[in-house]
Amino acid sequence: MGRAGQAAPERPGLTGAGPPHRYVVLMEESVLRFRTAGPDAMRGQLRHLLAVMPLASVSLGIIPFTAQRTVCPLEAFYIHDDTTAVVETLTAEIKVTQPRELADYAKAFTGLAEMAVYGDAARDLIQAAIDALE
Repeated sequence: MGRAGQAAPERPGLTGAGPPHRYVVLMEESVLRFRTAGPDAMRGQLRHLLAVMPLASVSLGIIPFTAQRTVCPLEAFYIHDDTTAVVETLTAEIKVTQPRELADYAKAFTGLAEMAVYGDAARDLIQAAIDALE
């Protein structure tokens, strides 16, 4: 979550400033629980997720530990408006623009989205991660 989680509300479109965008975010349940900062910072980031979930411009899905795996990506990736996929590796950020490769990332994203939970079930996972920080 780190800086991206903290900067999210300042991005144009998320809170109504600037052109409207739609953010569809998928994350593994483990991301909610990795101790990448102290408890107060982690609690704040997790509460931020709860705060942005109701926004019309945000769809947040969490892939639970218990999900039956149909897709297992090896790296984090982001798809921007069906024109670019950005892949993060240990040493580089790779921009993918070839239609065939974009289709592969879109298919992987669809598979991940089908494994995720949303709404109350996602909120419960976030709240459980907050409670585990107590």
